[in-house]
Amino acid sequence: MVFLLAAYLLVAVPHDQRWVSMAVALAGLGGWSAIEYALHRFVLHGMPPFSRWHAEHHQRPMALICAPTILSAAAIAALVFLPAFLLLSRWGACALTLGVLIGYLTFSITHHATHHWRANGAWLLERKRWHAIHHHAGQPVCYGVTSALWDHLFGSTRREAVAER
Repeated sequence: MVFLLAAYLLVAVPHDQRWVSMAVALAGLGGWSAIEYALHRFVLHGMPPFSRWHAEHHQRPMALICAPTILSAAAIAALVFLPAFLLLSRWGACALTLGVLIGYLTFSITHHATHHWRANGAWLLERKRWHAIHHHAGQPVCYGVTSALWDHLFGSTRREAVAER
Protein backbone atom coordinates (compact mmCIF):
# COMPACT_ATOMS: atom_id res chain seq x y z
CA MET A 1 0.00 0.00 0.00
CA VAL A 2 2.85 2.39 0.75
CA PHE A 3 4.32 1.95 -2.73
CA LEU A 4 0.93 2.08 -4.47
CA LEU A 5 -0.16 5.20 -2.63
CA ALA A 6 3.22 6.90 -3.18
CA ALA A 7 3.12 6.02 -6.88
CA TYR A 8 -0.45 7.29 -7.16
CA LEU A 9 0.50 10.60 -5.57
CA LEU A 10 3.64 10.97 -7.69
CA VAL A 11 1.74 10.36 -10.92
CA ALA A 12 -1.69 11.84 -10.30
CA VAL A 13 -1.41 14.75 -7.85
CA PRO A 14 -1.78 18.10 -9.64
CA HIS A 15 1.48 20.05 -9.93
CA ASP A 16 0.17 22.90 -7.80
CA GLN A 17 -0.60 20.39 -5.00
CA ARG A 18 2.79 18.59 -4.89
CA TRP A 19 4.48 20.63 -2.16
CA VAL A 20 1.34 20.72 -0.05
CA SER A 21 0.90 16.98 -0.47
CA MET A 22 4.51 16.39 0.54
CA ALA A 23 4.08 18.55 3.64
CA VAL A 24 0.87 16.72 4.57
CA ALA A 25 2.62 13.34 4.11
CA LEU A 26 5.43 14.52 6.40
CA ALA A 27 2.83 15.64 8.94
CA GLY A 28 1.28 12.17 8.76
CA LEU A 29 4.66 10.58 9.32
CA GLY A 30 5.32 12.85 12.30
CA GLY A 31 1.83 12.24 13.59
CA TRP A 32 2.40 8.49 13.49
CA SER A 33 4.92 8.86 16.30
CA ALA A 34 2.24 10.25 18.63
CA ILE A 35 -0.29 7.66 17.42
CA GLU A 36 2.19 4.84 18.09
CA TYR A 37 2.81 6.03 21.64
CA ALA A 38 -0.88 6.59 22.42
CA LEU A 39 -1.93 3.22 21.00
CA HIS A 40 0.78 1.35 22.88
CA ARG A 41 0.31 3.12 26.19
CA PHE A 42 -3.44 3.63 26.38
CA VAL A 43 -4.95 0.95 24.13
CA LEU A 44 -2.54 -1.99 24.23
CA HIS A 45 -1.81 -1.50 27.93
CA GLY A 46 -5.17 -0.19 29.05
CA MET A 47 -8.19 -1.33 27.05
CA PRO A 48 -9.56 -4.85 27.01
CA PRO A 49 -9.56 -6.92 24.85
CA PHE A 50 -6.48 -5.26 23.30
CA SER A 51 -4.59 -5.29 26.61
CA ARG A 52 -5.22 -9.04 27.00
CA TRP A 53 -3.98 -9.70 23.49
CA HIS A 54 -0.92 -7.51 24.04
CA ALA A 55 -0.19 -9.25 27.36
CA GLU A 56 0.28 -12.43 25.30
CA HIS A 57 3.02 -10.63 23.38
CA HIS A 58 4.70 -9.71 26.65
CA GLN A 59 4.51 -13.31 27.86
CA ARG A 60 5.90 -14.66 24.57
CA PRO A 61 7.96 -11.85 23.01
CA MET A 62 9.58 -14.08 20.38
CA ALA A 63 6.23 -15.36 19.08
CA LEU A 64 4.99 -13.69 15.93
CA ILE A 65 1.98 -12.04 17.55
CA CYS A 66 0.68 -8.88 15.90
CA ALA A 67 -2.46 -7.13 14.77
CA PRO A 68 -4.02 -8.70 11.69
CA THR A 69 -3.30 -6.66 8.57
CA ILE A 70 -7.01 -6.29 7.81
CA LEU A 71 -7.58 -4.74 11.27
CA SER A 72 -4.70 -2.29 10.85
CA ALA A 73 -5.79 -1.38 7.31
CA ALA A 74 -9.40 -0.87 8.38
CA ALA A 75 -8.36 1.29 11.34
CA ILE A 76 -6.10 3.48 9.20
CA ALA A 77 -8.81 3.82 6.55
CA ALA A 78 -11.52 4.68 9.09
CA LEU A 79 -9.49 6.84 11.48
CA VAL A 80 -7.06 8.56 9.09
CA PHE A 81 -8.15 8.44 5.45
CA LEU A 82 -11.90 9.04 5.83
CA PRO A 83 -11.66 12.01 8.25
CA ALA A 84 -8.86 13.53 6.14
CA PHE A 85 -10.93 13.03 2.98
CA LEU A 86 -13.85 14.84 4.59
CA LEU A 87 -11.72 17.66 6.04
CA LEU A 88 -9.05 18.11 3.38
CA SER A 89 -9.28 16.72 -0.13
CA ARG A 90 -8.57 13.51 -1.99
CA TRP A 91 -4.91 14.52 -2.28
CA GLY A 92 -4.66 15.57 1.34
CA ALA A 93 -6.25 12.33 2.50
CA CYS A 94 -3.94 10.24 0.33
CA ALA A 95 -0.87 12.19 1.47
CA LEU A 96 -1.75 12.05 5.17
CA THR A 97 -2.52 8.34 4.91
CA LEU A 98 0.77 7.75 3.10
CA GLY A 99 2.68 9.45 5.92
CA VAL A 100 0.87 7.43 8.59
CA LEU A 101 1.41 4.21 6.61
CA ILE A 102 5.14 4.91 6.30
CA GLY A 103 5.24 5.46 10.06
CA TYR A 104 3.29 2.25 10.69
CA LEU A 105 5.58 0.28 8.36
CA THR A 106 8.63 1.73 10.13
CA PHE A 107 7.11 0.79 13.49
CA SER A 108 6.28 -2.75 12.32
CA ILE A 109 9.77 -3.39 10.99
CA THR A 110 11.42 -1.79 14.03
CA HIS A 111 9.29 -3.77 16.47
CA HIS A 112 10.04 -7.01 14.65
CA ALA A 113 13.74 -6.11 14.57
CA THR A 114 13.84 -5.39 18.32
CA HIS A 115 12.75 -8.96 18.96
CA HIS A 116 14.36 -10.90 16.13
CA TRP A 117 17.36 -9.14 14.54
CA ARG A 118 20.91 -8.49 15.61
CA ALA A 119 21.58 -4.80 16.04
CA ASN A 120 24.26 -3.60 13.64
CA GLY A 121 23.82 0.10 14.27
CA ALA A 122 23.52 2.45 17.21
CA TRP A 123 19.89 3.40 16.50
CA LEU A 124 18.59 -0.17 16.42
CA LEU A 125 20.72 -1.11 19.43
CA GLU A 126 19.13 1.76 21.37
CA ARG A 127 15.63 0.79 20.23
CA LYS A 128 16.27 -2.85 21.28
CA ARG A 129 17.51 -1.71 24.69
CA TRP A 130 14.55 0.63 25.15
CA HIS A 131 12.04 -2.03 24.16
CA ALA A 132 13.70 -4.61 26.41
CA ILE A 133 13.21 -2.22 29.33
CA HIS A 134 9.55 -1.95 28.37
CA HIS A 135 9.18 -5.73 28.42
CA HIS A 136 11.17 -6.37 31.60
CA ALA A 137 10.89 -3.29 33.81
CA GLY A 138 7.93 -4.62 35.79
CA GLN A 139 6.38 -1.17 35.58
CA PRO A 140 4.61 0.78 32.83
CA VAL A 141 7.48 2.51 31.03
CA CYS A 142 9.16 2.97 27.64
CA TYR A 143 6.17 2.69 25.30
CA GLY A 144 7.82 4.23 22.25
CA VAL A 145 9.16 1.66 19.81
CA THR A 146 10.54 3.90 17.07
CA SER A 147 11.23 6.89 19.33
CA ALA A 148 11.60 7.75 23.01
CA LEU A 149 10.32 11.32 22.45
CA TRP A 150 6.82 10.85 23.87
CA ASP A 151 8.09 8.79 26.82
CA HIS A 152 10.32 11.72 27.76
CA LEU A 153 7.55 14.28 27.22
CA PHE A 154 4.96 12.35 29.26
CA GLY A 155 7.29 10.99 31.95
CA SER A 156 6.93 7.32 31.07
CA THR A 157 10.65 6.61 31.21
CA ARG A 158 12.46 4.72 33.89
CA ARG A 159 15.21 6.83 35.44
CA GLU A 160 17.74 4.05 34.92
CA ALA A 161 16.85 3.92 31.21
CA VAL A 162 17.68 7.59 30.83
CA ALA A 163 20.79 7.42 33.03
CA GLU A 164 22.23 4.44 31.11
CA ARG A 165 22.40 6.48 27.91
